[in-house]
Amino acid sequence: MSELSQLTPQPLWDIFANICAIPHPSYHEEALATHILQWAQGKKLFAERDQVGNILIRKPATPGYENRRPVAMQAHLDMVPQKNGDTAHDFTQDPIQPWIDGEWVKARGTTLGADNGIGMASALAVLADNSVEHGPLEVLLTMTEETGMEGAFGLQPGWLQSEILINTDSEEEGKIYMGCAGGVDFKTQLPLSRETVPARYHQVRVTLTGLRGGHSGGDIHLGLGNANKLLARFLADFCAMLDIRLLDINGGTLRNAIPREAFAILALPREDVDTLRAQALAYLVMIERELAVEKKPVLDVIDSQHDGQALTKACGDRLIALLHAMPNGVVRMSDDAKGVVETSLNVGIVSTDADKAEIRCLIRSLIDSGKLQVEGMLHALGRLAGATTVAKGSYPGWNPDSNSPVMHVVRDTYRQLFNKTPNIQVIHASLECGLFKKLYPDMDMVSIGPTITSPHSPNEQVHIGSVDRYWTLLTALLKAIPVKA
Repeated sequence: MSELSQLTPQPLWDIFANICAIPHPSYHEEALATHILQWAQGKKLFAERDQVGNILIRKPATPGYENRRPVAMQAHLDMVPQKNGDTAHDFTQDPIQPWIDGEWVKARGTTLGADNGIGMASALAVLADNSVEHGPLEVLLTMTEETGMEGAFGLQPGWLQSEILINTDSEEEGKIYMGCAGGVDFKTQLPLSRETVPARYHQVRVTLTGLRGGHSGGDIHLGLGNANKLLARFLADFCAMLDIRLLDINGGTLRNAIPREAFAILALPREDVDTLRAQALAYLVMIERELAVEKKPVLDVIDSQHDGQALTKACGDRLIALLHAMPNGVVRMSDDAKGVVETSLNVGIVSTDADKAEIRCLIRSLIDSGKLQVEGMLHALGRLAGATTVAKGSYPGWNPDSNSPVMHVVRDTYRQLFNKTPNIQVIHASLECGLFKKLYPDMDMVSIGPTITSPHSPNEQVHIGSVDRYWTLLTALLKAIPVKA
């Protein structure tokens, strides 16, 4: 029996506990998808999968609601796998361990998967709870959203019968989202030249850890430290006077998560090691002062022994300079949506192997020209550094519609339930709605959800009271959907 069984609403929390018990990081959703398909079939519901693995479940209307406009509830199956350095966890094998901490549900040392597990659980709970009144209902669960929206890209026209789509992937209760940013993945590859580490050089491992991390869309405006950028700055500015040789540098694991940790292996004259450690202490004091939002950054210089060759001095300096010069974070705020980021990028993953370094970024923008501007900047920077660059996997934003009928229904329902007006907003994070709109241009869409903080990081948590209010809104909304025209 899960600790979450004591929470309301049920069965939402029990279903979420079951989701946590089945590993489902991106590209490893099959066990969860099979479980859900069998669960739906056991309830005698229509359920099938498409050619890319998306799940569609249909439930007939509650008696008396057959003439309502058909609605699809939508969530994605996968979760972001992030863990603390001292946590032993295999996301492909081990269950998530949720626990209750006051008003919040958290996970022990890992991401919780409330993004988008709570939304998924709410959709399945509607299917399970026959007391919820609704018109013709569909539940769409998409594959591999977090690493490139592959399920949404693979969705086919004509599969859905609904006229309205309720996306459950937003993360602030009390806000109704009616638009989102588009995005594109960007990869820079720099060829590497290596040589034998100079004789009598001492090797150290520089580790930058303890940063908060977060969602590269929803949290990009918070000024959080990016471990890849901070480590590159240390190597470029504080190590410039030392004859360091770079053997390896890596950081981050996902292009859509702000990196919390980064690592480098260096070789330098033994007599300079104490100077390097002193520089590390000074740099740590500086970033603690600059980044008040980061409470526990740690920068360590640890003796190491690495068998590989070092980058040549010129090659190592070029890679460090490229990383240091690469833009990151908010590029521009929107003029149309006040307080919302228009364009941003996240230097999400840095890795090296024997002959190349790879830097992977995610660019987001509410407007196509903003996305293209940042692509152009990164292409130009790559040319200057002698690197190859490629942008791929571009997906559209979701253009807001101020006349959306379902948005007005959600707003009015929220007012009636809670005696206050919700905020109608555009979100800088990327939702799948933009891709759905390409296939179903006449479908009316809205995104709602409970309050989830620090998604895409081990600090992820979901507010228990907001889940209750979200469920109240969702079930009232399904009842309030108007009749067909």
